[in-house]
Amino acid sequence: MSETLTKAAARNIFYGGTAFFFVVFVALTAHSVTKANAIAAANPITPSVAAGKHVWEKNACVDCHTIMGEGAYYAPELGNVWVRYGGKEDASGARDALKAWMKGQPSGIEGRRQMPQFNLSETELDSLVDFLKWTSEVDTQNWPPKVSG
Repeated sequence: MSETLTKAAARNIFYGGTAFFFVVFVALTAHSVTKANAIAAANPITPSVAAGKHVWEKNACVDCHTIMGEGAYYAPELGNVWVRYGGKEDASGARDALKAWMKGQPSGIEGRRQMPQFNLSETELDSLVDFLKWTSEVDTQNWPPKVSG
């Protein structure tokens, strides 16, 4: 057997490797699309959730907060704030508590970081709470690691 690689052998390795990795790429893409469709079906985006996302973006909440690990680390993670406020046990209580918290800002507590008052309307508050509820229902594979955010 020859110790050197011939042009034909190199070409066959290249074509074989290209075909193999193309098949792997197509399979992984199909798996990703299937998984994304299943997630979207399990957690649909309602008009209120979309409006809440718009409120989130319009007020640049990501400049201070993280959501699902993305954003600034100045203020708490909000991907699980619905759970922290007891939304799984008492949805209306959590909704009211979150709205009251946002209406009551800045809190004025000495030594704590202060959230500005955005003067959101009731509709904007409801939409934002719906968005935060929606984010808590997305399977983040146990992110964040602590419920406290």
